[in-house]
Amino acid sequence: MGLFEQILGAVANPNQQGNLGQLGSIVNIVNQLSDRTGADPSTIQSVLSIVGSQVRSALQHKQATDGNEAAQTLVNQYAGTSANPQAVDSLFSAGIQQQVAEIAAQRTGLDASVIRQLLPLAVPLVLNFLQSGANAQNPQTGGNPVLNSFLDADGDGDVDIADALQMASRYIK
Repeated sequence: MGLFEQILGAVANPNQQGNLGQLGSIVNIVNQLSDRTGADPSTIQSVLSIVGSQVRSALQHKQATDGNEAAQTLVNQYAGTSANPQAVDSLFSAGIQQQVAEIAAQRTGLDASVIRQLLPLAVPLVLNFLQSGANAQNPQTGGNPVLNSFLDADGDGDVDIADALQMASRYIK
């Protein structure tokens, strides 16, 4: 099952944290970032996809070294809809932050310095998507199918944040 299907499942499941308000907030922030940077929403979605792939690598490393609960703790701690430089620093070294900005700049045409400024909001947004699958009563237990799908535990390769954002945007409308 793809990432977006997992997110929709979380929205429909009262035992998970996902809800339409959460998806709507994420889509609205993508639109605000688009307005603020002058880039179209698909460019911002591409930036989030690139950031998402680096978040995936960082969370996979955390999961491999410290277990599933440690990855979920990072998601719970830093998921949000406002800028949080600590979220970026907790997942990426300064070198990785620069790499992400340069890769995103090459692929989107946005200036790398603009992308670096977006990272403190982009990382919490990606984590917010992932938090939707957490257990509503006790986020640290019961597994998180959205996070597991994102980390691609089943090896199907379907982990694109941009696709999930586009589908969420269409779903909300």
